Amino acid sequence: MYGRNTYGDLQVCALAQPVDLPGLHRLSPQRYPFLLQSTAAGPPLGRYDILFACPGESLELDGYGGLHGNHADGAQGFLAALDDWWRRDSRAGPVPGLPFHGGWFVYLGYELAAEIEPVLDLPVDPVLPVAFAVRCRAAIVHDHVDRQSWLVAEADAGIDQDQVTNDILSAAAGSQEIPARGHGSTIREEDDEPFLNAVKRAKDYIAAGDIYQANLSRGWTTQFAGQQDATRLYGALSTANPAPFAGLVRWRDAAIISSSPERLLQVRDGVASTRPIAGTRPRATDRDHDDQLSIELFANQKERAEHIMLIDLERNDLGRVCEAGTVVVDEMMALESYAHVHHIVSNVSGRLKTGIAPGEAIRAVFPGGTITGCPKVRCMEIINELEGVARGAYTGSFGYLNRDGSLDLNILIRTMVLQGRTLQLRAGAGIVADSEPLAELAETRAKAEGMLRSLAG
Repeated sequence: MYGRNTYGDLQVCALAQPVDLPGLHRLSPQRYPFLLQSTAAGPPLGRYDILFACPGESLELDGYGGLHGNHADGAQGFLAALDDWWRRDSRAGPVPGLPFHGGWFVYLGYELAAEIEPVLDLPVDPVLPVAFAVRCRAAIVHDHVDRQSWLVAEADAGIDQDQVTNDILSAAAGSQEIPARGHGSTIREEDDEPFLNAVKRAKDYIAAGDIYQANLSRGWTTQFAGQQDATRLYGALSTANPAPFAGLVRWRDAAIISSSPERLLQVRDGVASTRPIAGTRPRATDRDHDDQLSIELFANQKERAEHIMLIDLERNDLGRVCEAGTVVVDEMMALESYAHVHHIVSNVSGRLKTGIAPGEAIRAVFPGGTITGCPKVRCMEIINELEGVARGAYTGSFGYLNRDGSLDLNILIRTMVLQGRTLQLRAGAGIVADSEPLAELAETRAKAEGMLRSLAG
């Protein structure tokens, strides 16, 4: 380590050698439990990777509404408890030009929606809690632009820098020793008919004027012959489906393995922004055909109308916590192309009202409108009726919250959950009045393609 700088109670040390962040996580998931990566690296979305270290106090919401942890007493819900905790530990002042500078890793399962909208009666995820936050006083941050890694630590982190150095060397030496990933049994895809019927039923709700659009999903499950290495699965997914908001998270006996292209919420310097994705076409191997697919995507009136409707939904969500007149669409219908799909993407931002706490900002936008529908609450009721199972991590979120209130959270799509030998994943499609059920079924398969390929190799 070299080049130590101090910013208040924060120390930032440049690391002398390249750091294998997934390898560090695998070496000691207790010391380094949460990894956020931009596997589709490149500015501005894919500049940084963050490996959180020194996990401390935690706050957890279970599936039956119980709050657990050091900061659960007296709070009215998970987000309120998180805000209370943040207020006690908040810190203003100068910080280095790095994304994380001491704070919390945050996971929000889809079913947290029932805390935000109590009218919802959602099923319990049997694998993961509804939400959790863990105080992390240190992290290793890698900057893809400067090609530099940094150790960031609060003064009271209690981090042993010699231990970190030894861990980095051990991870580098052990990178070739990760056992080969065993193949799973045949992947079981949910039957077509329930989804096709659900699409037809959603269209009935749309025709009746109940909703305008709803996102419906379906699942895949595989049972492996033996225990699986989550880091290996994450590496395979990152290779098959690189994305700017990827991550690998361990919680007790489960792992969340994600390569998401979508941001739910970022807060920086008092500005909140969300980056909705709506509109999808599969990629083609032939260059001309691939270009034709992207052109057709942008020319399709159904896709454009759906996207604009969801932009309006996100503007409304941000408008709850932003100053009047400041909410703008500062990027309109851009093309983002990933390994297996083209997407239409926009960016919506606004200046937060004075005094808005992080949990309040999250409450305004969670879950994302692109993975629920419009109007959001009624769509979530219909999703629960038609899907009939807990989504859990899928269409939830994870990311980080800093002590100064800045934060960055993704939407957990292109996401798999591993528990023991069982792995589950889901993919969805936005249903509107003129949706063709078979086309929407094909869209779920296109979105699942990268995940399925990662399991096949």
